[in-house]
Amino acid sequence: MSVAKKEYKRITTKTLVDMKSKGEKISMLTAYDYTMAKIVDNSGIDVILVGDSASNVMSGHETTLPITLDQMIYHASSVVRAISRSLVIVDLPFGTYQSDPKEALRSSIRIMKESGAHGIKMEGGKEIKESIKRILNAGIPVMGHLGLTPQSIYKFGTYTVRAKEDTEAEKLKKDALLLEKAGCFAIVLEKVPAKLAEEVAKSLQIPIIGIGAGKGVDGQVLVTHDMLGMTHEFNPRFLRRYLDMFSEMTGAFQKYIDDVKSGNFPTEKEQY
Repeated sequence: MSVAKKEYKRITTKTLVDMKSKGEKISMLTAYDYTMAKIVDNSGIDVILVGDSASNVMSGHETTLPITLDQMIYHASSVVRAISRSLVIVDLPFGTYQSDPKEALRSSIRIMKESGAHGIKMEGGKEIKESIKRILNAGIPVMGHLGLTPQSIYKFGTYTVRAKEDTEAEKLKKDALLLEKAGCFAIVLEKVPAKLAEEVAKSLQIPIIGIGAGKGVDGQVLVTHDMLGMTHEFNPRFLRRYLDMFSEMTGAFQKYIDDVKSGNFPTEKEQY
């Protein structure tokens, strides 16, 4: 049985804050192209993330680092053209905001102007505070991202759970509060202990959206290709597969090949 949910004509950053205050969970998925975004938006998803995970999912890179700003704008533009309800947030790619607040602002302005997206997401806390301030001062909504930050994978050296130790957990809590005070409208927490994530969610007024952060947060995000089972090598504990599209699609392709080879496709009804 489906869970009844309030119908929103258009999701905004204010909608998400209101949803948190009412105890309504926020749903978030990724999309990188027009066709997938159209389906995801029509399903009633609250937030579509044009993630730098496109580097892995769409381009086959090992990490999120190689994707460029131009490529992110291309993916975001395709998604925005498809949606009529969801809030569309775009990842600032690696190298476009970490070292120079002015470059961070220029990158964010390009995404907003050239793609039509509704906001940007960036990884980090205190170390990117000045970049966040500049972007927010320009009127661009910012979603934060703490915990496991994939753009810093070579610094961490592993994709394991973050903030298990007290020192890192305290830094995460301070960074989350800093992001809220700076003006971020929401924060993604990735692969952190559920108890810590729940503590952060309860201590802040802005929504906390988790991925591998337990159920005590205000919403959840997954990579669409993962939850549909289109990817099959990636099996983290937090991933729930709702379909096995890898097997379904493979079977369909093989049936098509067989029909072509045998002359069963096309039939007389399928030709002019």
